[in-house]
Amino acid sequence: MLSRVAPWLASCRDGAAAGPTLRILTGADTGALLELARQDAVANVFILSHLETAGTASPTAGGASIFGVFDGGTLLGACWAGANLVPVQLAPELAGLVAAAAHRSGRRYASIFGPAGTVRALHSALEQLGHEAQEIRANQPLLTMTGPPRVEPNPALGFGHLADFDRILPACAAMFEEEVGYSPYLGGREYYSRRVKGLIRAGHSLVHLGPNREVVFKAELGAVTPEVTQVQGVWMDPAFRGLGLSAGYMAAVVDLAQTLAPVTSLYVNDFNTRARASYERVGFRQVGTFATVLF
Repeated sequence: MLSRVAPWLASCRDGAAAGPTLRILTGADTGALLELARQDAVANVFILSHLETAGTASPTAGGASIFGVFDGGTLLGACWAGANLVPVQLAPELAGLVAAAAHRSGRRYASIFGPAGTVRALHSALEQLGHEAQEIRANQPLLTMTGPPRVEPNPALGFGHLADFDRILPACAAMFEEEVGYSPYLGGREYYSRRVKGLIRAGHSLVHLGPNREVVFKAELGAVTPEVTQVQGVWMDPAFRGLGLSAGYMAAVVDLAQTLAPVTSLYVNDFNTRARASYERVGFRQVGTFATVLF
């Protein structure tokens, strides 16, 4: 009876109940995702790099997909769902939708990383669904720099070559284990080896090999677009640590990275004071805060 007297009440309630919706993105959503991610080309360099390479927002052959949160036809936010969860311009209040979809997928995710507020919200929602974190790194300054480094670059650093893969791979594995506390080979050697080889082949591996062809220092450009590179995997042979060499190597990383894009970025654990001091000497400045949750 009430709906006959005031039919607008029912339609108003229906509209209020609709709210944002979530679905997996397809190729038709590529333009909208690009537009969304370009709102912050530094924070979203991971997904922009993927789109640069793949050319589409469609699910990958390896089973990764991108969740999109919509208000009607408008893409409000997104989240890469592959080996890791990586939010893209996703407001914290929308994290519950993504967490529920990630949980329903049945996939196991190694980590969540991205802007701190959204990562915290995703972790909280996943925790309520039974996903227990092994470690939370809640404060990771996101740093960038443009222009020449403030210290002299170490000229020994150069791009890695496939001929040196057997030397570079163990250094990458050592860095990974130091950083996260377990071997990258736990799930099998093939995937990680293919990842490292792909970075070398793409010209995104930076390395200094010593007189005996041992890796003295190495880093990777883990995500690359025409505008931004993101430095990852910074590692120095323990025998050379504490000698004041890191700033020169990082200056060389910036020099080489800027042959590919004008902005060099990275994020670092807040408790790694020595690395932060080195990055500051080179010329990096903080533009945001990331967080990482390891599962």
